[in-house]
Amino acid sequence: MARTRRPSPQTAAVLTALAEQPGTWRHGYELGQEVGLKAGSLYPILIRLADRGLLEATWETDPPTGRPPRHLYRLTGAGATLAAEVAAETRATPRKAGPATELRGAW
Repeated sequence: MARTRRPSPQTAAVLTALAEQPGTWRHGYELGQEVGLKAGSLYPILIRLADRGLLEATWETDPPTGRPPRHLYRLTGAGATLAAEVAAETRATPRKAGPATELRGAW
């Protein structure tokens, strides 16, 4: 699959988090907590990555009593490759200086 655009910083964060344990099934809630994304941002990213064949998604087979099954996610081979590319780009790209963080007094 040829990539034409760089992933967003949010998508890159999700890929990086998943790449830390590539063979492990992860819950969306856990990923959201780790990367600092709320459900409205996280789940569309997970769905898009799964639709593109970069993530495997499945339902939890044995949820605890009283809780519905949750979706689980992990990287595919193509997803692991993309995560490695994103990590390499992140290391190779120097950070840009951000806006000044000092507060100015109101006039």
